[in-house]
Amino acid sequence: MDNVVKAIGEEQIKKFIKILQEYKDGKKNLEFKIIANEQFWKLRHWDYEDEDGRIVKRNPATAWLWNTIVSKHADMMDSYPEPSILPRESDDEQEAETLSSILPVILEQNDFKQIYDDVCWYYLRQGAGIFGIFWDNSTPLGDIAIKKVDALNLFWQPGITNIQNSRYLFHTELIDSDIIKSQYPELENVNLSEDGYVAKYLYDDNVNTSDKCTVVDVYYKKKINGKTVLHYCKFTGTHVLFATENETEPQTDSEGNIISEALSETGWYNHGKYPFVFCSLYDVEGTPFGYGFTDIFKDTQISIDEINGAIVKNTKEGARRRIYVSDRVNCNEEELTNIECEVVHCTGDPGDGIKEIVTNPLSSIYVNFLNNQISMLKETSGNRDVNNGGTQSGVTAASAIAALQEQGNKGSRDIVSHMYEAYRDICYQVIELIRQFYDAPRKFRITGTDGKSRYASYNNSNIKPIYQGNGYGFDMGYRVPEFDIDVKAAKQTSYSKMAQNELMLQFYQLGFFNPQQATMTIACMKGMDFQGKNEIMKTIEQNGTILSMFMQLYQTAIGLASRFEPMLVPALQQIGVQAGVVTNSVMPSVDSDIKETDPNGNVVSNEHPWVQRARENAQNTSPA
Repeated sequence: MDNVVKAIGEEQIKKFIKILQEYKDGKKNLEFKIIANEQFWKLRHWDYEDEDGRIVKRNPATAWLWNTIVSKHADMMDSYPEPSILPRESDDEQEAETLSSILPVILEQNDFKQIYDDVCWYYLRQGAGIFGIFWDNSTPLGDIAIKKVDALNLFWQPGITNIQNSRYLFHTELIDSDIIKSQYPELENVNLSEDGYVAKYLYDDNVNTSDKCTVVDVYYKKKINGKTVLHYCKFTGTHVLFATENETEPQTDSEGNIISEALSETGWYNHGKYPFVFCSLYDVEGTPFGYGFTDIFKDTQISIDEINGAIVKNTKEGARRRIYVSDRVNCNEEELTNIECEVVHCTGDPGDGIKEIVTNPLSSIYVNFLNNQISMLKETSGNRDVNNGGTQSGVTAASAIAALQEQGNKGSRDIVSHMYEAYRDICYQVIELIRQFYDAPRKFRITGTDGKSRYASYNNSNIKPIYQGNGYGFDMGYRVPEFDIDVKAAKQTSYSKMAQNELMLQFYQLGFFNPQQATMTIACMKGMDFQGKNEIMKTIEQNGTILSMFMQLYQTAIGLASRFEPMLVPALQQIGVQAGVVTNSVMPSVDSDIKETDPNGNVVSNEHPWVQRARENAQNTSPA
């Protein structure tokens, strides 16, 4: 076995390193932009080091751009997504419902809300957010891991727009050398070091990387038997730590049973995609990484800072008293500069040698220009006052505020929709990893809409490829259950909730929830659009159906009671009044004088048939 030539060895690693360096050179401008944008986010873009190495600011930094990003991030978190799995075929309805319950649990186990929060910050600041969806073998059964990925650690083929089209994809990470050596004993005597692939942020802390080494994960695709296969290799320096192409033996379980083909044939992930999802804020041709709010508004922010700095400087100069003192006048400078000192002693003529320096105040045009720059940034970014809680005079109703916010949030809805598309791709990859790896049952605690918890066991047996057998003399092959993913906001803003509550109160006042008006209400709602419309229409329709069934049973009960138990009729009528389905004015009445008739109009007696038959027999046997 030791003499077997492996597909991935030192020569192939050197080839990977060469390609990685080419990809890094192609990403140099992006790395410079990301580092500079991070300085803007920290309000450090005016910082520089003086001769003594101290950090000095050229201008005071204002936070208008910072506030824009914070406001947009709040909009994104208000629209935090949740998935709904929809089947493409009726046979998969139960499985789709189960996945809709367990998928949020898997995301919660990964602390996905915090990951989503971090990626949103990066997405708005830098122009793209990147998620990584991996299979983690560190636990006995293994499980799905979702992580935020820094663009400085990822390298792709220059010139491509869709990350899945990159020939290779490299992910680098700095790890302590002693940890790597403990995991891979064959590296014990190898000198490991940082390779310098990753550009570094301008950290506030002094980050020492001398005891770390660079570990590289490279993903690449190959065509095997007409199918795209994703291969994976992990290396450090020129040493192979793992490579799927080197795994030529079939995979077995703990008992030695073959469970799948060799990784050299199947690849790393069966879905055949790179385990990274990009979400670009504003697209740029020739790169999967877009541009963000910092790129768009940094020039405006610089102008605001410069003008604000000039106004601040002029204000300081005008507020501070400064004096010219001629050499011809000998004065006590300590008394002169002390504004608390009422008497200043001097030798010579003060009028001849002491003159106050007068600072001319800036014209109001500069202040107006500053305000115009601020307004331009707010208007262009869509970060208007109403989005931050301020409104025009007289606007106090929650519905009116929500309407103004909704009108001003078109840009926010657009950037949220981009993130929803990425979220949908994440869910697809999670489902594919479940399909591939969840052979053993997993336990999940699921919280229902009623707040109660239930426990479910789940494995991938129902979503694996299903053999269809033979039909019409042909092998029908395998059917793979496929699903669609619908993404919606998990919660609403406070104002939108208040507006929704006001809408429901209006519906109540108009009688929309009266079951007797169900038909008219549904006809009206079909032309409306609001959150939760389908659920409300379904409830109203069900109430209308229940009312109709109740009325039928109620009329039947009244009829039977009128005929056999007239004494029960008033009580039944009172029940109808209490239930609100009848009123006193339309209450069914019972007339004891009303007689039943046959089809010929003859009166039919209410006597029991046995009594009628006995009377007829007695009459027939009586003498004439």
